[in-house]
Amino acid sequence: MASKARLSGISQIVQGAVQPRFGEVRIRQRGRLPHWETETGLYFVTFRLADSLPLPVLEKIVKRQRVLEVAKRTGANLLPEQKVLVAELSVKKIEDYFDRGIGACLLRNPQIGELVASALHFWHRKRYRLVAWCVMPNHVHVIFRLFSGQQLADVVRSWKTFTARKANRILGRAGTFWQREYYDRLIREEGELDRAIEYVLSNPERAGLSGWKWVWNAGVDARTTAGLETGAT
Repeated sequence: MASKARLSGISQIVQGAVQPRFGEVRIRQRGRLPHWETETGLYFVTFRLADSLPLPVLEKIVKRQRVLEVAKRTGANLLPEQKVLVAELSVKKIEDYFDRGIGACLLRNPQIGELVASALHFWHRKRYRLVAWCVMPNHVHVIFRLFSGQQLADVVRSWKTFTARKANRILGRAGTFWQREYYDRLIREEGELDRAIEYVLSNPERAGLSGWKWVWNAGVDARTTAGLETGAT
C-alpha cells in the first residue's frame, strides 16, 4: 500500500497535477462507450484482454454507461430498474470482475508483461508523462498526463495495436487480443489523483498476487518494478 507521503510526492512530480487547468472538455463517441477528453488531460485508463469479462457482463456495462450518459445530458431521474443496473455494475464491482482472473490471463506470461511495460514507457516524456501503471493478468491500469497536441485515443491505440501484434506472435496465436473498448477517467484534483495512484499500486495485493512485479510509479522511492528490471524507464 502506498504511503501518504509517497503519494504526495508523486503528485508534485506530475506537472499541473495539483491544480490542473483544463481546457474545454470534449465527449468523443468511439465504439460503444463515450470518452471524455481535454487538452493535456490527466487520465486514469484501464484496458483489458478480450476474454476478461463474460459477454453478458460486458453488455450490461455498455447499457449502464448509456443510461448514465443520457441521464446526465437530459437531467432526467433514473427509473427504478435503471438504478438497479447502475448499482449492480458499479466501478468497484467491475474491477472485482477483473481481479477474479477471468479468461486465459495472457498477461501472466513474463514475456507479455515485459512487452506491455516497455510499450507504456516507449513514449514516456515524449508524448505523455507516466504517473503509475500496473499490468494485471487480464487488464492494465495506467495513469498519465498527455502532452500538448496528443490525443487520448491515439496513445491508447498505439499501446494496444503494437502489443497485440507482438503478443500474438510470441504466443503463436491469432485473433483479437485486447477488448476494443477501454475505460478512462479524467482526473481533476489532487485527492482524486492520490486515490487513483493508491488504487493502481495496491491492485496486485487486492487480487492476491503476492510478489507481483508488473507495477510501477514515478516516485523516487518506488518499489522494485518491472519498469526498472526490464530497462523500460
